[in-house]
Amino acid sequence: MIKVNHDEGTRIDKFLSNELDLSRSKIQKLMKDEKILVNGKIVSSSYSVRIDDEIEVNDELDYEIHVEAEDIPLDIVYEDDDLIILNKKSGMVVHPAPGHYSGTLVNALLFRYGKLAGETFRPGIVHRLDKDTSGLMLVAKNEWALEKLSEMISTKSVERKYLAIVDGLIKHDTGTIDAPIGRDLNNRQKMAVTDVNGKESVTHFKVLERFDHNTYIECQLETGRTHQIRVHMAYIGYPVCNDPLYGKGRCSEFGQMLHSYFIQFKHPRTHKELSFEVEAPKEFQERLEELRNM
Repeated sequence: MIKVNHDEGTRIDKFLSNELDLSRSKIQKLMKDEKILVNGKIVSSSYSVRIDDEIEVNDELDYEIHVEAEDIPLDIVYEDDDLIILNKKSGMVVHPAPGHYSGTLVNALLFRYGKLAGETFRPGIVHRLDKDTSGLMLVAKNEWALEKLSEMISTKSVERKYLAIVDGLIKHDTGTIDAPIGRDLNNRQKMAVTDVNGKESVTHFKVLERFDHNTYIECQLETGRTHQIRVHMAYIGYPVCNDPLYGKGRCSEFGQMLHSYFIQFKHPRTHKELSFEVEAPKEFQERLEELRNM
């Protein structure tokens, strides 16, 4: 249940798109399927929200997407009966979406494992990485594990660390960015630091190495918002190198220099502590060497 306490007069599809981090087309489909009620009543997508409106949303969309299993290699780091930890390649989209119905991580998972827990278009996905971010990801193999792992992510019981090369020279050895992130009101493709529709977002960083015009850092997430590290680093003036959305321009055809290298948590069933690290991709390491040799 969402209670309106701001943005009075905004179209409900735009209001919910910002609140729920969903596209307006998805919100409109929910409304067409009568899965959104305002004060217990069905309204049109052009309805303007009012202060104290109570909006009930059933977000189980019946996607008309048929996801095909595809024989795509996966780099599995760990696997048991409940979960998978894999090393995602940069450039791979995690789950199908408009424009990306094939070649995704989900297509590969379906080929290797068949049906997994969760929604048909994102089976087993506990958390995701951006298309051009590489590294460690958690995938659940059954409903029990999906529920437990998702809860662990939301309660900050999964420790995740990233490596990044950023533009600019960071003078402080460590820092914490505590700034709310929400959908950019002027560009639906971007997120932004904003008080309007922002949610709590905290990123810790530590400088590993400094170069003439770049800094090599480690980032640790306390929350897991969309594009969080990319948005936060750009916000303080040090965007991730090669980031096409928030950066200063590409330095190569490779994606942004951001890699999820470390993950640690207690197994939800055995309570055994699991900890894994993976090296950054070849292109990331080559960029580091270039900077060291300048």
